[in-house]
Amino acid sequence: MARATAAGPLTLSFSNNRKSNSCRFRCAARSNNGRDASPAIKIVVEGVTELLRLFSSKKSSDRDSIERNRGQMPSISCVEDVLEVIQDDYRRAYFLTAGNFTVDIYAEDCLFEDPTIKFRGRDRYGQNLDLLVPFFDKASLELEKIQKDLSPETSSILASWKLRTYLKLPWRPLISIKGQTTYNLDKNYKITRHSESWNISAIEAIGQIFGFNSREIDV
Repeated sequence: MARATAAGPLTLSFSNNRKSNSCRFRCAARSNNGRDASPAIKIVVEGVTELLRLFSSKKSSDRDSIERNRGQMPSISCVEDVLEVIQDDYRRAYFLTAGNFTVDIYAEDCLFEDPTIKFRGRDRYGQNLDLLVPFFDKASLELEKIQKDLSPETSSILASWKLRTYLKLPWRPLISIKGQTTYNLDKNYKITRHSESWNISAIEAIGQIFGFNSREIDV
């Protein structure tokens, strides 16, 4: 079993929040019984992502980081091997480094989903990471725990993590999310599904971008 890394305490603070707006937002968040975003929010997130991809200055070279990791993966023959590779990706803080993750452990048509977006394709996942990284400032991604799923019916890995980053926007919001990623594997130990869940709802996560919820949510 691979070792899990420990995360230190985090603090979260915002400035220039308007009390009335924050109250309205939290009330709206509480009215959302599920963690997933509404269909309308998902459409907006997908649209913004596509616009960023269209106008990205890295458009001509956004695959470079992925290509660098092709052919660097050790032989994979069991779930534990995949777990070790995933843990190494977290040690590199892959989510914060322009898609510097080990591509070949994923099936080409792997399903990626989180509370705000859902799509297929490992290359598209790398492209989305490329688009996000330029907006991060003083970012950290810490792996809190990683383990195999103990269920005999499925081959999967569970990773718990904490993301903390400022965004390079005029009001400089601070994003703080704890989450869990489930990696489902096929019989060849390729990841066919990469599914994230968060400790806050999708609308609360989006609200952090606009300076709402000025406290760290750490439950």
